[in-house]
Amino acid sequence: MAEEEIVRRLPRRIILVRHGESQGNLDNSTYTHVPDHQIGLTAQGMKQAEECGRNIREIIESGGGGSSPSTDWRVYFYVSPYQRTLSTLREMGRAFEREHIIGVREEVRIREQDFGNFQEEERMKNRKETRELFGRFFYRFPEGESAADVFDRVTSFLESLWRDIHMKRINRDHGSCDLNLVIVSHGLASRVFLMKWFKWTVQQFELLKNPRNCEIRVMQLGPGGEYSLAVHHSKEELEEWGLTSEMIADQEWRAKANRGQWNGRCPWFCSAFFDPFPSHEKDHGHHDVNEENKPTCPDNGPSSST
Repeated sequence: MAEEEIVRRLPRRIILVRHGESQGNLDNSTYTHVPDHQIGLTAQGMKQAEECGRNIREIIESGGGGSSPSTDWRVYFYVSPYQRTLSTLREMGRAFEREHIIGVREEVRIREQDFGNFQEEERMKNRKETRELFGRFFYRFPEGESAADVFDRVTSFLESLWRDIHMKRINRDHGSCDLNLVIVSHGLASRVFLMKWFKWTVQQFELLKNPRNCEIRVMQLGPGGEYSLAVHHSKEELEEWGLTSEMIADQEWRAKANRGQWNGRCPWFCSAFFDPFPSHEKDHGHHDVNEENKPTCPDNGPSSST
């Protein structure tokens, strides 16, 4: 299949949404007597979700990120099975007509991190303090999950997502429209989704801030067919989310890169894992005048999109 055809079939945007304010966000004691998956939204959370739906529609219709306005567009939703995410989706849906919604899939793999069953408040407070000392990515809650466990199941979801896209399971009858995937999930699931997609390291993950309720992250296709946060979001937003200057530079590179290019200058793709390499001159007795212009890793690696 021609590269242009592959890019044309890709969703224009993949939009990550954290659920609206929940009863648990408002009062931690809720977790002691209500199962986590049954915790619903507050009145404020309902309003946040409805506004979020309107914001997403405006992004799609206006083009966002310098794209041309669109009138022929569709959305497809993936949603966590928790009550607070299902309610968020329901309120978001008020912004869309039925003809613009291709479908919805409830997806268990993007559910909230499992903290155990009913959560005793003081014990959970102590465990979260321990997590800060141990490391947020690898600390596993007793009877629950670590962020690394969530990463594994989100990785499995992402692989299924790519199969859905490439086998045209989502956009089979609307091939010419702008397709937008909206993933309504949780803060941690969204962060590890981005970590997997952009190949961020554990150290980089630890720097990321949790999205606020109904805050969105828009991954949008650049003109060359690569997804980037920098197409829609500003550098200041990325800094606020915890991205380092190197991570932001990579997002800016992706916004203009051609699909399949490999950003060899990203240190976490190669050089960050090694001590400084011996110079060409030292090893071979001569100096290549073009050496300093070469990327730190080969340019012909796999696509940086998956």
